[in-house]
Amino acid sequence: MNTFFCSDNSKQIGENLIGSATNSETYILVECPPPWTSEAFNSKWVPSNLKALVEDVKRAKLPIRFLLIANDLSHKVEQTTLLIYQKQKGLSQGYRKHEFKLANIEQVAALVKKFLWGNISDYERETKFTRDILVCTHGSHDKCCARYGNPFYFYAQETIAHSSLENVRIWKSSHFGGHRFAPTMIDLPEGRYYGNLDQDTFKSILARTGDIQLFNQVYRGWGILPVPLQILEKELILRHGWDWFNYAVTGKILEQSLDNQTLLAELSFEDNSGSLYTYKAKLVKDEKRTVEVKSSCNAKEASVVLKYSIAALCLDSRKVVSLSA
Repeated sequence: MNTFFCSDNSKQIGENLIGSATNSETYILVECPPPWTSEAFNSKWVPSNLKALVEDVKRAKLPIRFLLIANDLSHKVEQTTLLIYQKQKGLSQGYRKHEFKLANIEQVAALVKKFLWGNISDYERETKFTRDILVCTHGSHDKCCARYGNPFYFYAQETIAHSSLENVRIWKSSHFGGHRFAPTMIDLPEGRYYGNLDQDTFKSILARTGDIQLFNQVYRGWGILPVPLQILEKELILRHGWDWFNYAVTGKILEQSLDNQTLLAELSFEDNSGSLYTYKAKLVKDEKRTVEVKSSCNAKEASVVLKYSIAALCLDSRKVVSLSA
């Protein structure tokens, strides 16, 4: 019997989480009651037209992430929730939500096609702001997500219920990567990824209070940024504290060596006063943090996960906006 758990192993070797968030332009979240098969869109309740669309998008290598989501009521409700989160251009705080209530899951594929072609106005229903938290509980894909994701989801519902926060929804989700950091979650509309969570760190993330140093233990990165910039962004979170979450951000890789050992990156942000700051950083391969690790419970062999650290960081420019102008 295989008693290997990838999440336990990752913790034991002290793997650093940062830089493991998936960089996606669009999330398409389809409500579908479990159980889900290992390949989620092969599940019993997923219609063939939706399965075909997911395959087409995969073949075209579009930066679109399809996920199944569910809550404790999904098997009872007479409608299907479809959430589409699209990355905002330029300086942004993450993704923009489009929410639809459909009569059934058979209608999802046609609407998603219309949406991707830019023709959605007939169907859109919900416009109010929500914070949608996705917890991977996809145990048929990786047993760590059942072992750690399910209990975390259960207690997180209680944590949210006892918080004073409104419009926070929590969903079980199919696999979105990084099960070796289970319990792992995505916080939308921001699109930030977290792992190795417990209820105390979850409470801090929910309310944006507490010791900002917890990001060293649980932060996987921000999905709007390429991996090396996720490392730079975490450093700026540690410098600016919880205020950082109110800022609009954009970033890019300026240069990259052929062997991927060194990079030059730039990250700009606008603070609450409207002032614009740009940081430049040199990132280098970190030999100490680069690890060989089994990425899942079922992985036959370990693979090398390249980790970077910041070798140099400087404030490149600062444009202060006069509030009296």
